[in-house]
Amino acid sequence: MSVIVIGGGIVGVTAAYTLAKKGRDVILIDKAHEGKASSAGAGIVCPWNHRIQSNDWYEIARLGAKYYPALISELEADGEKVDGYKKTGALYVSIHTEKLNEIEGTLKTRRKNAPEIGDILILNPAQARGFFPPLEKSLGAVYVSGAMRVEGKSLVDTIRRASVKSGVEIINGEARLVYEENQVIGVTVNGERKFADSVLIAAGAWAPSLLVPLGIKLQVEPERGQIVHLKMMGHDTSNWPVILPESSYYMLAFDDSRVVVGATREVGSGFDYRTTVAGISEVIAEGLSIAPRLRTGSLEEVRIGFRPTGPDALPVIGPIDSVKGLILATGLGSSGLTMGPYVGMLAAKIIQEEPVDLDLTPYNPQRAILV
Repeated sequence: MSVIVIGGGIVGVTAAYTLAKKGRDVILIDKAHEGKASSAGAGIVCPWNHRIQSNDWYEIARLGAKYYPALISELEADGEKVDGYKKTGALYVSIHTEKLNEIEGTLKTRRKNAPEIGDILILNPAQARGFFPPLEKSLGAVYVSGAMRVEGKSLVDTIRRASVKSGVEIINGEARLVYEENQVIGVTVNGERKFADSVLIAAGAWAPSLLVPLGIKLQVEPERGQIVHLKMMGHDTSNWPVILPESSYYMLAFDDSRVVVGATREVGSGFDYRTTVAGISEVIAEGLSIAPRLRTGSLEEVRIGFRPTGPDALPVIGPIDSVKGLILATGLGSSGLTMGPYVGMLAAKIIQEEPVDLDLTPYNPQRAILV
């Protein structure tokens, strides 16, 4: 079996890696767009008390978190050093005791079917600052030991290297589908035709443009996110946990005295790749309201990513009814690094017609196609 994967983000590289490990002939085509969500993102893998109230979202996100250790082990067995990934735990923070009790109850209930959640502890403000020293003094927390953090660009580069070792051919360029008699039979890239039994579109927010020549309008749009990287010189941040406040903002730390604060959610942004004064001011203000002592840090970098957002909170995974030979895997929104590797693995299984451990009906692409 031969497969062409369009898109070199977390979904695409994982799908290519999975397929190649199964002995498939795989070509990965990547345009390297500015604002690729996986490259900009600093990922939090802690879906167990997410604000999205959807059982279908929770199930795929839970399985996404569960899949991470197996993927990391496989990469390490292939001789790859996985930088930027670590199980650090997370703090759900709030000034309200009743809110913390509610979170604790939800997590303990869900732990019955998700033991990877790990230990669950309620912390008073002083104890919380012991885990994350810059925290605002009034914030208590629920600690969850199973949470992970991952740097998207580093992980994508690692899986990409492992894919090449497994035989994946990588082409840098812009793909266009080759479509004959209601079937996609390959792509044109850099002026050359490449043929395959199946084509997977894992191009994130750029996926809809690939389908326009087929007369298909996919409801996936870019949502701009601006994310701030701060340097906390003199501080060992390597074991600081992820911080999850009641708002949509978050923090996570890496081994190089770096703290990441994010992120804006700019609907209707298009592919406007700019750092804006309003966006960065918003992120920094929200960050300092949660952890005031971060004000002593220096502004190291701002990253911009375009999240692929679909018509609802669920990803778009599977074939299109009217087109043979084509699979979609996009629309992960702000959950790309939580569930992206798992979605890539699912896409590989769908292509190979292998059984999966999830009912894919809620994620069917047909719901995201305008007719």
